[in-house]
Amino acid sequence: MKLQIIKQYDAPHQFEPLLPQERHMEPLLEKASDLIRGAASLGASAAPAAATQLRDLLRSMNSYYTNRIEGEHTRPSDIERALRKDFSKESSVARRQRLAVAHIDTEISCERLIQEKLAAGESVVPWLYSTPALEWMHLQLFGGLTPEDLTLVDGSLLEPGHIRTRAVAVGIHEAPVAAAVPTFLSRWETVYGRSRRGEASVVALAAAHHRLAWVHPFLDGNGRVTRLHTHLALHAQGLTNGLWSPLRGFARTEETYKAMLRAADEHRRGDLDGRGNLTEAGLIDWIHYTLDTCIDQVRFMSKLLDVGSMRERIQAALIFEESKKSGVRKEAALALHYLFSTNSEMGRAAFKQMTGLGERVATDLISTLLKTGYLATDSAYGALRFAIPRSALRFYFPDLWPEAEAD
Repeated sequence: MKLQIIKQYDAPHQFEPLLPQERHMEPLLEKASDLIRGAASLGASAAPAAATQLRDLLRSMNSYYTNRIEGEHTRPSDIERALRKDFSKESSVARRQRLAVAHIDTEISCERLIQEKLAAGESVVPWLYSTPALEWMHLQLFGGLTPEDLTLVDGSLLEPGHIRTRAVAVGIHEAPVAAAVPTFLSRWETVYGRSRRGEASVVALAAAHHRLAWVHPFLDGNGRVTRLHTHLALHAQGLTNGLWSPLRGFARTEETYKAMLRAADEHRRGDLDGRGNLTEAGLIDWIHYTLDTCIDQVRFMSKLLDVGSMRERIQAALIFEESKKSGVRKEAALALHYLFSTNSEMGRAAFKQMTGLGERVATDLISTLLKTGYLATDSAYGALRFAIPRSALRFYFPDLWPEAEAD
């Protein structure tokens, strides 16, 4: 019987190339430029209230999609209940709820830390690509879970925030030996954390996604950490503005996402396939896919956040609510659109005046809009702000999160 010899990865040169050769960069840089321009245009044209209100919604959506990719499917309504500390009595559902909340909390903590570093004049990108940053993200994602939640298939426990100390395999891919992981991560940090700003850094963060997944630095949770890292790297470069996320794109093309990752795992395919140990062609295809996915998400959100058409969508939502005899009335459309367009607060008297309704009817309408989530306020008599109830998603932002619309 012939023994199969499996080569172990134990030196950083084995996951080269980390970036395509210069002669292959031009089309990638052009796509990165398209992404930067599109993201800047979206950030400049979107109504201010959109970023404020979408941020929380997108965090829940990111949590839903990244966990779904890992087979940890959680209903959007379960996430919503978990955020209110209402966990299911069914242990498997409660576990997925805790994972969902942990991802949301981690995203908030990471974004806050990034903003603090930027405010202090610190360079965020080198930190994001450091091993301590990856360990911190992993700890934030998994540190608050129960021992039952952290139990792996073999019965051992995942250690949150700790680089793995034993071998792992992902499908047919044998990840680097545990003792070499710190060296691989050091090389990963050096190349991607010091890349030039602008288009080159966007190409780098796309390549970094695959190479981090390839190293598989933790026993579990690598996909979540890697996807969150890519989202945060885009955020740190001022490209998302809380208005879009690559995680939605990865999940909605999940089969392609996983297939492209596997293809980039392959060894060099011949003398014309770069100079490293791994396939350069596979890495280039992966980068194209990532950039295309991000561009698609920016274009999708640009259509949804068009201020001009938003009034019609608000009115459609109110008419639907009115048909259910919930107390919501279509006369609120003008005031709600004003709040959406300006991101300003409005006094209750002004809101009532914009409805054109009588005092008592307008007062009841405001109470109903607050109860149903169309408005938000900080106190019983405080100023009013635009809000997005989940029931209005299919009208306000159709197809943004179809699973939440259907749930």
